[in-house]
Amino acid sequence: MLPKPADYQGPRNYYESLQRIQKQGQHGEAFAYKTVNTDALGWLITRVTGKAVSDVLSERIWSKLGMEQDAFFTVDSIGTPFAGGGLNAGLRDMARFGQMILDGGRAGTLQVVPSKVIARIREGGSPEAFAKGYKGYKGLKGWTYRSMWWMSHNGHGAFMARGVHGQSIYIDPKAEMVIVRFASHPTASNAANDPTTLPAYHAVAKYLMSLRP
Repeated sequence: MLPKPADYQGPRNYYESLQRIQKQGQHGEAFAYKTVNTDALGWLITRVTGKAVSDVLSERIWSKLGMEQDAFFTVDSIGTPFAGGGLNAGLRDMARFGQMILDGGRAGTLQVVPSKVIARIREGGSPEAFAKGYKGYKGLKGWTYRSMWWMSHNGHGAFMARGVHGQSIYIDPKAEMVIVRFASHPTASNAANDPTTLPAYHAVAKYLMSLRP
């Protein structure tokens, strides 16, 4: 996705790049987040639908949520969207997406995502597999991961979509709250800001609940 030097001999697009990645560890043994898995998922979506990930997202989700702005993806040299981290969207529109997830996949009277998909996400993943890979996620004790979402398993059932440099969508069902954070923390891993942001999100949730009659 970046200009190549004159003597560059590496892969020219995401598909070529994916084919060169070597396996690490055994599948199902321990959790480890890898952006390349989202790239592979994007490839699968394209193969199944015959459409680019950007078009599928636009048709099935974005166009149904009353968004204020068009979103866009960064692409590689042949126009393949970067599914693993290339989505660019407005803050309030990301909150609209988060609200749809909070509402069980609904936007008003429209069921955008099947409710059983949201329910399955909220069940979370394998605690055992996550615990085995826990060394890279020291601020997420007791959490799990499923279908691109991170589950806190706290008393509020909060869960998150987590991006690099501190970007996040934090959903707290008990508080009926969605927080979207755009950030540019100098460290890509969220482990650098989790000790500050996660307690802050939970504090906001508890405060909002305290205002209820």
